[in-house]
Amino acid sequence: MPDADDRQFFEERILEVMDRLYAAALRLTRERTEAEDLVAETVMRAWAKLDQLEDRRRFQGWIFRILTNAFISTRRRSSRAEIAYEEPPEISTDEFSLFGQLHQPFLLWWSSPEQAFLNKVLREDIEAALDRLPEVFRTVVVLVDVQGFPYAEVAELLQVPVGTVRSRLKRGRSRLQRHLWQHAQERGIVASQEVPGP
Repeated sequence: MPDADDRQFFEERILEVMDRLYAAALRLTRERTEAEDLVAETVMRAWAKLDQLEDRRRFQGWIFRILTNAFISTRRRSSRAEIAYEEPPEISTDEFSLFGQLHQPFLLWWSSPEQAFLNKVLREDIEAALDRLPEVFRTVVVLVDVQGFPYAEVAELLQVPVGTVRSRLKRGRSRLQRHLWQHAQERGIVASQEVPGP
């Protein structure tokens, strides 16, 4: 049974990670109420299992593992959203790079209002593209690229080998870039041309 010191420790650590926890939950679920429910479930599970946390310095990784496991459990139980995944074909060595296609040094010359607008548009486009990723890729992209977790920690969270994390991240990034490139073409931001790659 947790004591007063445990409670204080838990409350302090939860407050430190709450924004990141909610952001990760929102990106995983893509729906605010589901994200809130997922965070609440995570906090309840974490409190109930606090005595199992042997190294308190690893609280952040531990609670994100609980979040990820709660998300996966919820998806497995849900009849409307099954985790279904087919291995896509291997990415060619001629990998598509959105950043290589859009590298425009003149963008750095823009003043703050224009840059702020561009950042808002890009953020919305990136969020929409993230939503289109299959869950198995989106989870890894969110944990590594958005939340900043190292590969080894993501592998531990998802209980998969580090090589699987790298593979899913590479494929997720490639799909994300393709979605963004196609969206940019549809909006007329870039000249319409075939997207490189397989």
